[in-house]
Formats: sequence, C-alpha cells, structure tokens
Amino acid sequence: MPTKILLTGFEPFGGQSINPSWQAVQLAAAELTDAGYVVHTLELPCVFGQSAGVLSSALNEERPDLVLCVGQAGGRGRLSLERVAINIDDARIPDNAGNSPVDSAVVDGGPAAYFSSLPIKASLLELRRIGIPAEVSQSAGTYVCNHVFYALMQELQYGVHRGAKGGFVHIPFSPEQVPDSSVASMETTTAASALAAIVRVSVATGGDIAMAAGATH
Repeated sequence: MPTKILLTGFEPFGGQSINPSWQAVQLAAAELTDAGYVVHTLELPCVFGQSAGVLSSALNEERPDLVLCVGQAGGRGRLSLERVAINIDDARIPDNAGNSPVDSAVVDGGPAAYFSSLPIKASLLELRRIGIPAEVSQSAGTYVCNHVFYALMQELQYGVHRGAKGGFVHIPFSPEQVPDSSVASMETTTAASALAAIVRVSVATGGDIAMAAGATH
C-alpha cells in the first residue's frame, strides 16, 4: 500500500490577505502527486480549538501515514523544522475568531510537550544539500501553529493514528507580503520544494540521524 500523506496549511491571519503556508502546501502536493505519492491537503482555520478539531476530523477520515503541518512565521529567514510542541496557548494577537487565550492548556492534563516524530535532522541535511535555507527550531511559539502541532502529536500518540509520523514546519513570509524587503522572505515555490523534500525524506527514513542543529539561546 502506498504511504498516505496529509499536508496542512493555514488561512490568512493577522491582517494578511494570503498565507504562504497554504500556497506552498498546494504546490508541494502537486509535485508529490506527479511523483506518484498519495497526498491529501487541508486548509486549517487560524482559530484556537477549531483548528485542532478540523485536523482531527481529517485524520479520522483520511487515516494518513505521514502528516506535515505548515504555518507562516513572519520575520524568520529560513524554513524552520520544529522540534517541540508545548501544551500552552498564549496569544499575543487574537485569532481569526477574536479569541486570545492566555496561559491555557492545549489539552487539559496532557504532557508538557511532545517532540516531532519526523526525521528533522535528516530533512535538514537534505534541504542544505539542495540549497534551501533551513534550520531546526526549538520553539513553534504559543499561537495557533503550536496549538495545531501539539494537537497533532497528541492524536498520533493516543488516537487511532498511533504509528503515523507527524510534525510541523514554519516557512517565512512570501516576497509579495514584504514588497519593501524590510524583513526576510522566501519564494513560495522554494518553500514548496522544501516541503516535498521533507516528505520524501520522511517516507524513506526509518529513524533520524545524529547531527548538531541545536541552539545556544
């Protein structure tokens, strides 16, 4: 049976008219489908709670073997392979429904954190090999991206999806979001190529590799 893949991105938020995470997911899905992979895509609402519920429904319907959730991290200059999801919602800005949770658990009684089950180091090595700026990130923040990341890993740990691989990636702004080049950006096509590469590595890799990619602060 072919590996079933679920890719998710987000709707626009924070006053933006686009979200490159969803654009990149669609492009990556097309590339992977052309290469023979079975890929489903999902646009998530940028809303605490609702986003996790929509993701859970898709997991139950599609039963994927591999899940890669993608979000936008404006200001970052590299694609970020997220290592850790933490059990906290702490909103600096309201979500798209006006919710601003502060110091709330993503899952009441859940563990403090989960690690990604994707081969993030092997993926980083491949992205460097093909010339795409990337890094391992130690924090997915405390906004809806982390909320979804944590909810995903909770589902993969305790739900009917045990054994599936999953994780989260942040991509920078797209150039059209920063026409004055005041902050870093990445072409959406480049981000899409990176997502496709991460999927290929994740499908082909049983475990991860030992490789320094930590942070001093």
